[in-house]
Formats: sequence, C-alpha cells, structure tokens
Amino acid sequence: MRKKLISYISFAVSMLIIIVLFIAAIVKTNMYNSKNHVLELAGADLFTVEPEERDVSVNITARGSTWGKIFDFNNEGITENNYTAHTYDFFIDNNTKYDVKKFSFKFVFSYDAYITSAWNGAIEFHQFNDGNEIINTIPDLRDYNAMEYSINKRIVDGETLVVMKNGDFLIYHPSESMNALEMPIKPHEGTTPGMILYTENGHSIDGSSLILNYTFYKHYTSEPLFWVSISGFGVWTIVFIIVLITFLQVRKYKILHERDYKIINESIETFTGFIDAKDPYTNGHSKRVAIYTKLLAKELGFEGEELDDIYYIALLHDSGKIGIPDNILGKPGKLTDEEFEIIKSHTVVGGEILSNFKSLPNAGEGALYHHERYDGTGYPRGLAGKEIPLIARIICVADSFDAMNSSRVYRKKLSYEYIMNELENNKGTQFDPEIAEIMINLIKEGKVYVEK
Repeated sequence: MRKKLISYISFAVSMLIIIVLFIAAIVKTNMYNSKNHVLELAGADLFTVEPEERDVSVNITARGSTWGKIFDFNNEGITENNYTAHTYDFFIDNNTKYDVKKFSFKFVFSYDAYITSAWNGAIEFHQFNDGNEIINTIPDLRDYNAMEYSINKRIVDGETLVVMKNGDFLIYHPSESMNALEMPIKPHEGTTPGMILYTENGHSIDGSSLILNYTFYKHYTSEPLFWVSISGFGVWTIVFIIVLITFLQVRKYKILHERDYKIINESIETFTGFIDAKDPYTNGHSKRVAIYTKLLAKELGFEGEELDDIYYIALLHDSGKIGIPDNILGKPGKLTDEEFEIIKSHTVVGGEILSNFKSLPNAGEGALYHHERYDGTGYPRGLAGKEIPLIARIICVADSFDAMNSSRVYRKKLSYEYIMNELENNKGTQFDPEIAEIMINLIKEGKVYVEK
C-alpha cells in the first residue's frame, strides 16, 4: 500500500512538472511575441545594404528615374526647374525564421521635402508650425481629399504636395488589406513601401533618420519547452500504463514493477536536483545586480542591444554558485579559510560554464572576473585597473552595492551613510573610480533606491 501511495505521488509530481513545463512554453512564447523590438538608423546607414545577421533590416533605395519641377512659391518668375522628384523604396526584410507580426516606422526629415505620393500603407504626418504640432493620418496618399485634412500642403501645377520641414516626421503604418498585404512579413521575405517626394536641387533626404518598431510571432510548436512537455507527457503516459498493468499483474511481474518504479524515482530525483542546487539566501540578487549593471552601463554610453547583452551577462554572474554546497552558501557565521576558497571558486566555475555561451559574447567575463579589485588584490586572477574587462568592473560595483543594500542570513542591510561611504572610500581600490562615482550619482538622483 505504501509503495502504491509513493507511485501515485510520483505520477502526480511528474504530471505537475509536465504541466509547469507546458505553461512555461506558453508564457515564454507569449513574452517573445509581445516584446517590442526597436531598430534605429540614421544618415548613411539608411542607404547602405545591411548584413543579414540583423533579425530585421532596413534599406532605403532611390530609383534612378527623376524629374524636375518649378517651385515658385514667392512669384519670383523662376523659369527653370529648381526641385527634383525622387522615388524612394523602403526595403524591410525579415531575416529570421519567425513572422514579423507587426511593424511601423518613424521617419524624421533632416531637410525640407514635399511628398506627392506614398503606397502600401497609411501615413501619420507630424508637422510643426510656430511651436504647434499638426497631426493627420491619411489612409492612402495616392487617393485622398486634401480639403478634408488640416495638413500643411502646397499645390504646384495642380499637384497636391504635403510639406515636410526639417524636423517634421511621419509614421508609416503598413496596410493589412488583401491588395497590399504587408503584415505579417514571412520568414526570409520582405516588403517594400515607398514614396515620391521633391527636394531642392542638390539636396536629398540622406541625412534623415528612421526608427523601426516591430514584433515577432512565434508559434508554440517552435518553442523547445513545448516539445519537452509533450515528450514528457508521452513518456508519462507510457510509464503510467506500464505501472498500471504492473499493479494489476500477479506476483511474477513484481520485478518489472520495481524496475518501472526505479525509473520514475530517478526521474523525480533528477527534477528535485535542479531545485536543491539553488541558493535560498540571495533570492532576487542576480536580477537586481543585472538591473543596476544596466543602469551603470547606460550612463557609460551603452545602448540598444549592447545594454540587453550586458543585462543578461550580469544576470548570469553568479552561475558558478550552482556548484557551491548549500551549507556554505547559507552559513550564518564567519567562513573558514577553506570555505572561503570554495566560495571563491564560483567565479572560475561560472566562467567555465558560460565559456561555450556563444550567442552571448563575453558572457564568461562577468562570472569570472566580477570579484577582481581595481587595485589588483581581487580574485581569481589578480587583475588590476583596465586589465579587468569593463563588464566585470561594472558588475563589481553593482554586486557590491546590492550586497550592502540587502539583508543576508548573517546581517541586516547596511545604512545609507555606510553604503555611500564605502562607495566613495573604495574608489581606486575595490572599484573603478568612474563607475563608483556613477553609482553614487544614481543613488543621489533617486534612480537607485537606498532607504535613508
């Protein structure tokens, strides 16, 4: 009876784990699909064909055919063409294996231009006049009644032109109609909205900038956790049937029953082994350190995808602690020299674990070197000053700050005055002086909270 009860519990726990994995696959996929990606390009980058390593690329190409027109707004009697029409194609390519579900882009003009036509989407114009912003959204610029909009426009030779001054911008919203379907963008395919505009002879829109916003759509079946859960359910079903038959068989099948039980028991021990390896006394530490590291990196001038990479590297900085015994990690008293050496080894272990993390460059540097000191007295290599990778110097400040600003099993969090003094006094010894000063300023400005 006791063995049956254990089997029932084992099956229930296994099914619970499978359900958790399935939910995790759904949540992870939904988070991926809901994440808004941003690509910012300006100047020559807009008119250069981009490498396909970027998940979504943008390239603006001017067609070779142009024509001129006379713009004599002040009735000066101009007789020669002084403006040239350009046809621009905006190539937006999806270089990934997932659909680009939605996208739009903001195009900021660096020089006066006059738009006569645009296609494959609605244009949201933002024009500025005497400090006032005029906003109009036109579903199809090729066929609209200009009188219905309070838009800044000019009419030249019967042609209505939308006036875009330096600093004005438009937001392009792709069409979802069947005759100009631009969403979604299928994997390794693209779409090409475009526009025709006039600029003064000798000038163009080459200095303009573009901000592309887009989201992906990944199906649940593309998420590995989904198939892990499905496979797990298949295994669980098969084992359940085997065990059920075993329970119903006569005594001669006892060996088979025990073998199946052993498989199940080992599976449960494997699952619980992952949980047992966690450090229960620094809950939330890695995430907080990652947040502080990203704030510091932003102040140092990092932006975009670099900031995201820095955040993830910091998030993994203590990954080596998975190999540190729980009794040492959670010890409330002073560590022995031997125990401290074991704790210190987490930097090397973490560096080794992350050394093969090729999709996140320099991931191992944060784990390996975040306990190096600026004066060269840290571990594990004793590096000093700029020898220490920048990411490790940033994490060092963020990690030390969170340790002081958090309660631990052996003490409560430290006071505002103590933390500020430690940051100030350890410039050039434990901390990179520039990074420590940035952290001090972030605290003073209230961007990093410390209870006073």
